Amino acid sequence: MRLSISGTYSAGKTFTTMALAHYTGIPRSPARTIREIMPDAVPGKALTEVTPAEYIQLAVRRHVGRAVSEALLGDTFVADGSSLQEWTYAAARVEFGMDPGADTGVPAPPTAEMLFFGEVADQLGHAFRQHVKEGFDGFVHLRNEFALGADGHRPMNEGFRARCDELLLRALDDLAIPYLPVGGSVPERLTTIVGHFGLPVVRGLDEAIALAEADYAKVDWRLEKARRPAVSAA
Repeated sequence: MRLSISGTYSAGKTFTTMALAHYTGIPRSPARTIREIMPDAVPGKALTEVTPAEYIQLAVRRHVGRAVSEALLGDTFVADGSSLQEWTYAAARVEFGMDPGADTGVPAPPTAEMLFFGEVADQLGHAFRQHVKEGFDGFVHLRNEFALGADGHRPMNEGFRARCDELLLRALDDLAIPYLPVGGSVPERLTTIVGHFGLPVVRGLDEAIALAEADYAKVDWRLEKARRPAVSAA
């Protein structure tokens, strides 16, 4: 089964995916974060400083990385999100601006540049939605039930975050992809997901969560300006 763990910013996608992979033995398809991609894509900039054109590059890079990982894993994997994330994060910026933490959460009147950005985002969304429709058998949608941490890693307002959640759910409905809304603690989430989709269990719940905690502790949380490019500019 090709299953995506979906949800808006800070819904718990990465940790839930890690824990589910350990619990079921199903391979995990990770997703490089935008901040991992940025030093190569737009060196020296923070995410809040990128232009619409630069953001499109970031979205395409992330989509390609997802598609490659999914293809290599074949017909059995659990994915950390999907390419719908790239479309919704861009589409919401059309409404709220390129720095979604700069205002109170009210959509801004679009400029000519943002209107064109919206047209490009729509076209990318068309391709990304087709990829997701063909590439997944089911989705788990994590409910937007936790507040954003004040750690500077996700500088945005709650209006923007809620809009991303709304766009994701609307896309799943439009694509007629089966999805399971899930909330609660990590053990509750894992138990619900495994029971609903009939997934195998290869180890105890506590052990799976402990292994996910060890994986999560290794995640590089440095901000983009603290990172060095991995490749030389052409």
